[in-house]
Amino acid sequence: MATDNRDRTPAARYGYTLRKTSPMNRARKVSGLAARGVVLAAAFAAAAAPPYALAQAPAAQPAPAAQAAPTAAPQAALSESVAAVVNDQIISTYDLAQRMRLLIATSGIQPTQENIPQFQREALISLVDERLQIQELRRQEKDQKISIVATDEELNEEIADMAKSNNLSAEQFIASLQNQGIGITTLKEQIRAQVSWQRWIRGRYGSRLRVGEDQVKAAQQRIEASASKPQYQISEVFLDANRVGGMETAMTGAAQLVNQMQQGAPFPAVARQFSASATAANGGDAGWITAGEMAPEVDAALEQMRPGQLSRPIQVRDGVYIIYLREKRAGGAATVVHLKQAAVALPQTATEAQIAAATATLETLRGQVTSCDDLEPKAAKVNGVVAGDLGEAEIKDLAPAFRQAVETLQPGQVSQPIRTNAGLHILAVCSKRGAGGEQVTAEQIESRLFGQQLSMIARRYMRDLRNSATIETR
Repeated sequence: MATDNRDRTPAARYGYTLRKTSPMNRARKVSGLAARGVVLAAAFAAAAAPPYALAQAPAAQPAPAAQAAPTAAPQAALSESVAAVVNDQIISTYDLAQRMRLLIATSGIQPTQENIPQFQREALISLVDERLQIQELRRQEKDQKISIVATDEELNEEIADMAKSNNLSAEQFIASLQNQGIGITTLKEQIRAQVSWQRWIRGRYGSRLRVGEDQVKAAQQRIEASASKPQYQISEVFLDANRVGGMETAMTGAAQLVNQMQQGAPFPAVARQFSASATAANGGDAGWITAGEMAPEVDAALEQMRPGQLSRPIQVRDGVYIIYLREKRAGGAATVVHLKQAAVALPQTATEAQIAAATATLETLRGQVTSCDDLEPKAAKVNGVVAGDLGEAEIKDLAPAFRQAVETLQPGQVSQPIRTNAGLHILAVCSKRGAGGEQVTAEQIESRLFGQQLSMIARRYMRDLRNSATIETR
């Protein structure tokens, strides 16, 4: 489930949330890159999770101590050379090593000889994507004569916000990076690309996107239909097999990530840096899902898991999932509705003429009501009609006449006049949900759909940039 980024904190939006969704295309791969992982490993010493880690790892069973990384070698011993070329723009091995250091620090994973290639792959894809983004933004600035790329002043403000969210001053935040061999320029360039790219995507496409009422209603109906199925609150990491070089590489990488999370690496930090899912920007938080929404292999694993448990790597058709089950609840057939009513008081002895008059009054009012919100204001203008909010109740607990009417109504709809011993009523259904689930408003659904559409546009844009670029890795 994709989440909208509009209300997230600066640290969560820009700190460590770069996600890649497809492999580099049209890349002329030159031998030697994989072997360099062993050489670069000497640049990293095993270090504890940084003091500015944004989340805690999920509870897990104790595991053996992590294998220590090789002893750090003097930085001067590493000669700088070309790691990749993106449309004639060079990414040096120094750039790559710096980004690997930042990735290690922000993921909380201990570097070892085994996982250094995985860090290198993620760091290189990140740098290539950022080069493509900045190149595209500079081109748009020149063509349209507008400012898009974030300024140094804006970057300093973002870093200050990150530091504040982690109870550090900007100076302490920068010092914590420098203590781990990370230059502030490395972080600034990462933030510059991400802030600028998000600004461009939202500015260019955000105002054009429209989420229709029919889309919102369809989503509401799916939620209501799934109320009787088991529900799981999960966080996820998804490794795209095509992106990382094949299913075998994805399974190996997932196993390493599971091992590191069992030893204390925070799940949200790992998801932000390694997951190819849209939920990566939110630390892998997929919220509540219903059985049947995920791949069958994931559903089967969830059935066997307990809350607080981390899954083994789960292979699906196009990649590998790692699931952390935060909470689980059984589905129920009970449905809760929120109702409002407008009524005309009529005694049981009312004549047919009185009933007909009251029916005509309520039918006229019903034709004027466009939503649950305007039932009471419209009713207040009609003599003899009393309106009120009935609150929430399970459908099975309603009076038989009310229950029969409400079962067939959807949120926003108004019933035909209903005769009871007290009078004549019309009911407006404000919401309808499973008794065991959390109510999701139309606004929340609209926001989620908007975020999903914007995310899809951004992925397609990046795919097109990669396809048209000349990318060489050495």
